[in-house]
Amino acid sequence: MSTREQAVKILENMKRVIIGKDDVLEKVLICLLARGHLLIEDVPGVGKTTMVKTLAKSVNLSYSRMQFTPDMMPSDITGITLYNKTEERFMFKKGPIFNQIILADEINRTSPKTQASLLQAMEEGEVSIDEETYQLKKPFMVLATQNPIEYQGTFPLPEAQLDRFLMRVSLGYPGVIEEKEIIVNYKESKSLNKISAVASEEDIVRMQDEVDEVHVHEDILHYIVGISNASRSHSDIHLGASPRVSIDLYRGARALAFVRGRDYVIPDDVKEIVPYVLGHRLILSAEARIEGRRVEDIIKDVLKRVHVPVVSAIEG
Repeated sequence: MSTREQAVKILENMKRVIIGKDDVLEKVLICLLARGHLLIEDVPGVGKTTMVKTLAKSVNLSYSRMQFTPDMMPSDITGITLYNKTEERFMFKKGPIFNQIILADEINRTSPKTQASLLQAMEEGEVSIDEETYQLKKPFMVLATQNPIEYQGTFPLPEAQLDRFLMRVSLGYPGVIEEKEIIVNYKESKSLNKISAVASEEDIVRMQDEVDEVHVHEDILHYIVGISNASRSHSDIHLGASPRVSIDLYRGARALAFVRGRDYVIPDDVKEIVPYVLGHRLILSAEARIEGRRVEDIIKDVLKRVHVPVVSAIEG
């Protein structure tokens, strides 16, 4: 079985649990294959936590769930150094961050200080404690959830934290047919205990390496940079895309092309992931907020201002 066939198999496995959200599941897999982290923003009860558990079980990676609360401390995430009386020495007890699939549930319910303890792990794949640096096992991915309608008792994620997430997705409410199927699956206990791993740790690493080999034409690079530059000069945007956004568009477009069965990126790959990569990072100007402008509409306007490369030249 080829790595692309395995990627499809992972998606099909996840669809057995998460009903009617095929596009979102594809973006979750793309984020993993691009070595990125994912922010899941939605109302309670739509399956955010279940989706993360399904991913972890499908790819057979170690998993930990952290329920973020206002009194949570950084050591609750990274670990703590304790004194062992028997051995008469200090020993480091690893925290839940030392797993491969991390669910940071309701991340905006904890303080900025605790949120910041994730930054090094997400950016560098390592954790520094008491002048010691510990490498995290790869593949490593943080999937954080937050409920957009609950503002009391929450701490909005700072720009530096948001910029560490390659994509942001929303599940949304299911359709009528899908919701009926969800009820039947729940009634018949067709849940996580009914699925098993369809890919190993080695398989995921192999897929990630193949994504790194997907060809990106010079014109596509110019297109990506053009999108970032257009966001920085847009009158309705106070803070535009950083160079990290350009890198993430590049990584995400490669992973999307891989999942779609191509070894080269086309403009539509970039265009499709732009809302997921830029949506949580752009800060609107005060005037745009007062006028009720939406980030989604401004992103569409940004895309209209950038010249799209010719596909035939890229494929050739």
